[in-house]
Amino acid sequence: MEKDKYSKELEVAVRVVHLACALCIRVQEGLVSASGDHVKSKDDDSPVTVADWSVQATVSWLLSDIFGSQNVSIVAEEDTHAISKADSEGFLAAVVNTASVTQLGAPLEDIGYLDPVDGTLGFVRGDQYAVALALIEDGQVVLGVLGCPNYPMKREWLNYQHQYSQTMSALSLRSTDVWEKGCVLYARRGSGKAWVQPLICEDKMLEWPNYARLIQVSSIDDPALATLCEPVEKANSNHSFTAGLAHSVGLRKKPLHVYSMVKYAAIARGDAEIFMKFAKSGYKEKIWDHAAGVVIIEEAGGVVTDAGGCPLDFSRGVYLEGLDRGIIACSGVTLHEKIVGAVYASWDSSNL
Repeated sequence: MEKDKYSKELEVAVRVVHLACALCIRVQEGLVSASGDHVKSKDDDSPVTVADWSVQATVSWLLSDIFGSQNVSIVAEEDTHAISKADSEGFLAAVVNTASVTQLGAPLEDIGYLDPVDGTLGFVRGDQYAVALALIEDGQVVLGVLGCPNYPMKREWLNYQHQYSQTMSALSLRSTDVWEKGCVLYARRGSGKAWVQPLICEDKMLEWPNYARLIQVSSIDDPALATLCEPVEKANSNHSFTAGLAHSVGLRKKPLHVYSMVKYAAIARGDAEIFMKFAKSGYKEKIWDHAAGVVIIEEAGGVVTDAGGCPLDFSRGVYLEGLDRGIIACSGVTLHEKIVGAVYASWDSSNL
């Protein structure tokens, strides 16, 4: 890949995600006292909030505006059918009132994959969530940006994040400390580099201070010292198989339970070493739940494949078709090979 290819696109994507995170923070601050119109259930009973739709509308508008007369292809999680129903008038009005836009002034190309609020349940509970934006060209993820508004700059704060957010909401405080706990991670395919910068609040957006620093995955390759990131949600992942697998490869530390693609951020930044997900029968992994996180981990020096050791295929539509059993993300090759080997050894005896 050319050295400077996609540099402008990446700059725009990072700014757009910063703006989207600022919007999410505004919504989350008022969510506790908001009316029922601010949270709805989708057809699969998963929650969707005003923030999901406001971010999706804002990002889509911005990228379309930046494209000008060029064709824009954006694949995003939320279906317009959800807000076209007769009982959605209040929800739609809240989305319109919440969404705000800013001119940014640079082009994007090809297909953008957007998860407006990844981990909506975490968002509603004042816990971890992410805004994810990726650019895919010819089936390959070439850019990835992850906005993590509640991801603290120090790993040890993660276990206290939920209680911290609840306390801040109760006190109705809005200080610089609240903003400083968020961050945005990003990477460009082939650069061999991944970056993180503190989340920039709206009133500082025009100044655009560049506090980005390089990140790398952890150097830990001993399973006994490694930390496993595990999904909080149990509906679509088999926790019992993951726990058995973790035991078989010698993982001894308590898992880090994290909502959303923040798990990818934790590995890329060196705060954890392993993420495994084995979906329950009938569940299909979506592109937008993984694309941005995958390229960030890989450019930070990590490895992401399916459970058979093959790269994830982002060329076959909105689902990760052909996925072999599950997804394994690791900080390095040594841990990755041990886990893939354990999957092959354990799979026949599992209930998946």
